[in-house]
Amino acid sequence: MPWYIWALMTVICWGTYGVCMHTGSMKMESPEHGRIMAFLWVGLAYFLTAVIAPIIILKLKGGPIDFWAYPAKGWQWSLIAGTLGAIGALGVLLAFGAAPKPTVAYVPVIMSIIFAGAPIVNAIVNTTKANAWGNVSAPFILGIVLAAVGGFLVTKYVPKAPATAAQAPADPNVTDSN
Repeated sequence: MPWYIWALMTVICWGTYGVCMHTGSMKMESPEHGRIMAFLWVGLAYFLTAVIAPIIILKLKGGPIDFWAYPAKGWQWSLIAGTLGAIGALGVLLAFGAAPKPTVAYVPVIMSIIFAGAPIVNAIVNTTKANAWGNVSAPFILGIVLAAVGGFLVTKYVPKAPATAAQAPADPNVTDSN
């Protein structure tokens, strides 16, 4: 399968990630512990997807499954990456909990900040790691600026849910007959 199909699969999965995490935490029906309860299930999903599935794939393809025989630098950096991913997932849930009420209105705001900010951080870290700042072009800088502007615009102008009858302002054209 071409690389871009896998990339688009990731876009869809990560694009729906925040909504699903928020929904799961709210469905736990525990204002005090719901987000951490949801995070526990996210961790279980990570375990099933990122531990069990690779073991099965490695076994089927004849790959090594003696984890401790893997090169130290490889598993150490991979462990750091997994830890950063898990801390990021926890940060998403904690951001939902820290947002002003109604929290659901902040899901697209929080996720837009994350998904616009992450590519900017990635570009800066990778450019620094490659010691490539001398080769940076204007379109690269423009891309970083546009990502920041895009994140700001989506955050600033996020669509609001329609008001319910209890929240809707009174219609000045309707008179009370009482």
